[in-house]
Amino acid sequence: MKKILKGIGLLFLIGIVVTIYLNYPKLNFITGFASKSVCSCTFVANRSLASIERGDNDFSPINLATNTIDFKNQSVTSTVFGLKARTAIYKAGLGCILIPEDSDHTLLNVKPKRDKSSKNLPFPYGDLPQKDTVFTNVDYSVLNQAVQHAFDLNHEKLKRTRAVLVVYKDHIIAEQYADGFNKDTKILGWSMTKSITSAIVGILEKQGRVSRNQSHLFKAWENDKRATITLNNLLQMNSGLAWEEDYNNISDVTKMLFLREDMPKIPLEKPLEGTPNKNWSYSSGTTNLISGFIRNQFKTNQDYLDFWYAALIDKIGMHSMTLETDLKGHFVGSSYGWATARDWSKFGLLYLHNGLWNGEQILTKDWVEYTKTPTPTSNGIYGAQFWLNAGGRYPHVPKDLFSCNGYQGQQISIIPSKDIVIVRFGLVEDPKFSFNTFLSEILSAIN
Repeated sequence: MKKILKGIGLLFLIGIVVTIYLNYPKLNFITGFASKSVCSCTFVANRSLASIERGDNDFSPINLATNTIDFKNQSVTSTVFGLKARTAIYKAGLGCILIPEDSDHTLLNVKPKRDKSSKNLPFPYGDLPQKDTVFTNVDYSVLNQAVQHAFDLNHEKLKRTRAVLVVYKDHIIAEQYADGFNKDTKILGWSMTKSITSAIVGILEKQGRVSRNQSHLFKAWENDKRATITLNNLLQMNSGLAWEEDYNNISDVTKMLFLREDMPKIPLEKPLEGTPNKNWSYSSGTTNLISGFIRNQFKTNQDYLDFWYAALIDKIGMHSMTLETDLKGHFVGSSYGWATARDWSKFGLLYLHNGLWNGEQILTKDWVEYTKTPTPTSNGIYGAQFWLNAGGRYPHVPKDLFSCNGYQGQQISIIPSKDIVIVRFGLVEDPKFSFNTFLSEILSAIN
């Protein structure tokens, strides 16, 4: 019996050694992702560690991490078998910031000013309950069944949907959440945040402070061909800059998100490997480069931080939203926007209404049209930091759909021809979760 136990113990030890050996080059990524995820879900979204480890961090190799929450100092430290400790720290107003290795850990001493004053108007323009409205052209039985189909039954982990919200003619006609989530839960949009970044550029252009067609964007590019790259090229992911968007390995994007204190710096230093306007390539680095460009339009970091909220987020009542920054104070415009499903839907409604919000033109109609114009060489799937259905990506959904999409299947679908915004949050994306089926089933309920 002792020999058997020793054998089992030896096999277990060998298993640990092999696991460490295979994953050691990725330990920075594993513990960086884990600590950042747990920190944000804890201090931004107010969720429990058990919920986070059971949901957000339950996939390999991230589930190798051991996570320790320091509630007093509002930080999280993660390790793998005691190795490669990484720490993320919560900063009020800025969310959680992953501290890079060899950093001096000096956190920002400013935070964005917020105007969260309530308005005595019903959803979506205020905080009062929406007016009871029954649409005779909506088959609510079919609608509710379509929404139910998006969720798992009997504790399955197949569709892994966390929230579905359907807003038709400015009214919520369906809303459902998974266990542990509700209308007040802030959810990470991941790359849906890219669309927020695009909107900020649109507002700056409306104010005459930038132009989508301007070039010579950064001093570091002045002495080479990158000086010809336009803001439009960046917005359309068509700059020709080298970039590796691979979340499963050590790549440009994982280095940027989990190893650097200045996220725009990596894409800023990338060389041209293609030709601007002729080589579409999806790049989170490009979006953080845009965030860095936006920062350069303001004299102080305080002005930069305030503008995103004052000009857009709080103006349209997305009061639950937190945009997280890197250690240098840049909004991580590629990935780190948190808000409730209802507040995310307001952003979709702004675009559904061609930039008009309760009588105020936040974005020009021209900017919204530009946003949903296909990028050259993207085969009709991408606009200006928005995804498109112009190329028929979803064959049973109207081609005028455009959307904000995020990692693991976060999506705000905007369909002008149907006067509808459909929000879905989850942990599984196409093809495991079929958006074509999900969207078409919901639309079938509206005659």
